[in-house]
Amino acid sequence: MKVLQVVPQLSAGGVERTTIEIAQALTAAGHEAHVASAGGRLEAELAEAGGILHLLPVDSKNPFTIWQNASRLGQLIDALDIDIVHVRSRAPALSCAMAVKTRDAKYVTTYHGIYNATSALKRWYNASMTRSDAIIANSQFTADHIIAEHGTDKAKITVIARGVDMARFDPAHISAQEIAAQRAIWNVPPSAPLYLLPGRLTGWKGQKIAIAALAQTDDKTSVLVCLGDAQGRDDYVGQLWDIAYDLGVTDRLRIPGHSADMPVAYSCADYVLSCSTDPEAFGRVAAEAQAMGKWVIASDHGGARETVIDGVTGARVTPSDVAALATALTDGASRAFSPKTSRAHIMENFSDTAMQDAVLQLYDTLLSKPR
Repeated sequence: MKVLQVVPQLSAGGVERTTIEIAQALTAAGHEAHVASAGGRLEAELAEAGGILHLLPVDSKNPFTIWQNASRLGQLIDALDIDIVHVRSRAPALSCAMAVKTRDAKYVTTYHGIYNATSALKRWYNASMTRSDAIIANSQFTADHIIAEHGTDKAKITVIARGVDMARFDPAHISAQEIAAQRAIWNVPPSAPLYLLPGRLTGWKGQKIAIAALAQTDDKTSVLVCLGDAQGRDDYVGQLWDIAYDLGVTDRLRIPGHSADMPVAYSCADYVLSCSTDPEAFGRVAAEAQAMGKWVIASDHGGARETVIDGVTGARVTPSDVAALATALTDGASRAFSPKTSRAHIMENFSDTAMQDAVLQLYDTLLSKPR
């Protein structure tokens, strides 16, 4: 089997990480794993997983470039004799749909996010992720959204949750020395409660809500670490510091940027936050943190309702409710919880191996059907 995955970039993120995990599974099973992308910091990891990178400007939303990419992808499909094309983003999906139209390759799309639609044109653009032989939804929440938004036949959709690398996200592999060193880098005292909010620095991820909740907590030694890449949003970072200044918590806020070692980052935390103001399609942070045996406080909408067991592996709170989040940070509900229960929950339901097996099974099923 020869599979071509198409992803805009190979920077840090759930879409990119899943691309690499599927390349790894394909290679391990004796298949060929090709990736068309504009590239990025995860190129070396793709190569290590056995994936073959083909650099193309598929990250562009320019209509002319999208049209050119259709030809480029078509030539690549022909040259490599590709059996399956699997795209993970809207702009390249437009190119892929044109490229596969006159070819025998089967076509798969993964609907990774909940896309807003404020016009007929935007709805048509979003629907590019449904014009395929099979659609993967990364949660039941996402599948329900696809059906409601696009009128897609549910028989065309397969729910395959994003997987967590249980070998990488294993608390047994993290030493006390590593935790102490990372907290020192963040300038967080060893005894200070640490609230970790991982995610790119953008408004809907809820950093402003978390800072406001921090100001309402009784323990004035607690520290909030907003860990993630600003991706050029310097104005937003400035807004976060302005809010912290106005609320008197600048000394309790850390914004250290991107982390390449999330297992250690999670290990440093007392609580992990996923307080998005808009629903997460899946919610990678909540799943990874539970795999690390951490109590998760998540907004009660979207994929978190499928991954976080309220009162058992974490707390689900009303989205954008500062008071509710502050209460969850201080009510002590996590004191009786079992880290082993959290990890077992993710192992049973959201492991990377389960995700890989399900995707490869879908590929096999598609190839068994006439186009």
